[in-house]
Amino acid sequence: MKSFQVNLGNRSYSIDIMPGMIKKCPLVLNEHNNGQKWIIISQHNLMEFFGFDFLKELKNNKFDIDFITLPNGEAAKSINEYSRIISQMIEYGCDRKSSIICLGGGVVGDVGGFVASSFMRGIDYFQMPTTLLAMVDSSIGGKTGINVSQGKNLVGAIYQPKRVLIDPALLESLPKEEVNAGIGEIIKYGAIWDKKFLVEVRSWLNDINNFPFDRAIYTSCKIKAQIVSEDENENGIRRILNFGHTIGHALESHLGYGKIRHGEAVAFGMKCSGYISERLNLITKDELLTLLSTIDNLPLPQLPHINANDLLPFIKNDKKGEKGKLNFVVLDNIGNAKTTTKVDEDLILESLKVLN
Repeated sequence: MKSFQVNLGNRSYSIDIMPGMIKKCPLVLNEHNNGQKWIIISQHNLMEFFGFDFLKELKNNKFDIDFITLPNGEAAKSINEYSRIISQMIEYGCDRKSSIICLGGGVVGDVGGFVASSFMRGIDYFQMPTTLLAMVDSSIGGKTGINVSQGKNLVGAIYQPKRVLIDPALLESLPKEEVNAGIGEIIKYGAIWDKKFLVEVRSWLNDINNFPFDRAIYTSCKIKAQIVSEDENENGIRRILNFGHTIGHALESHLGYGKIRHGEAVAFGMKCSGYISERLNLITKDELLTLLSTIDNLPLPQLPHINANDLLPFIKNDKKGEKGKLNFVVLDNIGNAKTTTKVDEDLILESLKVLN
């Protein structure tokens, strides 16, 4: 098992990565079991794949545990679903000592983490990500949230898990398209932090069927853990993790949740952000080509024609904006990123041409 820490003082926690982790979890979690009520938050298809076996093992190990399922897709990240979970937890007899296990992808982790942050003013929760995107990104760092009609994750909290338990073998249960979409976030880490890693990922994408997910997950998690340890509340360097996300989130909101996968939307957003970086003379044309060619090795979906003006309202509502100015993440050479407020509306509109 490979383990490392997110160092946040008394909120520090470990990220543990091991194929077959789900079978070892009853033993791993036993040190956290003090007779409290446990709730697995997941989705029905995941419970059928491996969740019910997991639940049975926990019960056999004297965990007082029940489960709650969410609908598939971004529809789960609604105020109504949030309210339903709270009601069910009360019916199950949960209290301020209860613990949540988020068994699922980013949607499950976002909703389950937000429930944990607010139920009885905060209870413990554990992340067990089942998608590549969640393993390398959303399960780490404590970002939780739900959606409203005006945009993604506009209601939420930064609330750290007690532990992140990653089983790369769970990727075998996913459709190939879902796994490939998560590689978009892996590309992001190379682009913003580690040029050598980006070059490695680019070479791995030449044979995507043999992509070394264990290595990619480990490196991505280490990068994110380091960034979150330096800036938990996204007041500084953590903002660079949003590279590609401003336009990516706008695409998700404009096209409709579930019409495009998050990792795919981020990949398209990175293409636009790379273009903007080159126009600001922060990266060279060759560096832009390196980024674009890496992303183009992903089997991304064909986008419908995008009317740039239709995306602007969602971009303006981006939660990373402050005092009417957008904090936009750009590359300052490959392997280094920063935020700037100098990206104006015209430049954003110009960059969107790479989507068509």
